[in-house]
Amino acid sequence: MRTTSLLVLCLLGSGLLPAKEKPPTTYTVPLPPPPDFSALEWLVGDWAGKTLAPGPPGEVHLNVSIALEKRFMIFRQDVSLAATKTAPASKESWMGILSADRAASGFILRTFSSTGFLTRYRVTADGPRINFHPEGGEQPPPGWLFRRILQKSGPHEFTETVQAAPPNKPFFDYYTVKLTRLTSP
Repeated sequence: MRTTSLLVLCLLGSGLLPAKEKPPTTYTVPLPPPPDFSALEWLVGDWAGKTLAPGPPGEVHLNVSIALEKRFMIFRQDVSLAATKTAPASKESWMGILSADRAASGFILRTFSSTGFLTRYRVTADGPRINFHPEGGEQPPPGWLFRRILQKSGPHEFTETVQAAPPNKPFFDYYTVKLTRLTSP
């Protein structure tokens, strides 16, 4: 009985002693490395221009900005093209979010169009030329492929060529536009 009472007293007494405080646990989430947009930064700003012959007459406005702690580039473009013998007039707005790809060897652009299409492009920069290669997407135009080529021709201008490929056909130049910088960042 004495042993039991002594054991109970020790157990109760130990509960009354102040417990050693543990330091708070600190959690950290490793962040991906920031993307290197240096080859694309010249695009940041507002741009406008008119299409060049022989493509359809039209106007294009482009805005490019860097957002969210310099981890993404945001593209917004409005395109208005007149009707031709082979295509009806068209008006489209789209926005895209460009980020580094997982391998950090290039970029991925996800676009959201006023037409309802959601497409994805692999983006590569080669000096003054930037290529946007189609890679599908959540809801791309069925059977059609579109790609873009930007060619910098000066500090305040570049050309954008949009190429299209109908289902099971080769690419053709849909339109080319010469864009001039309206404002810089």
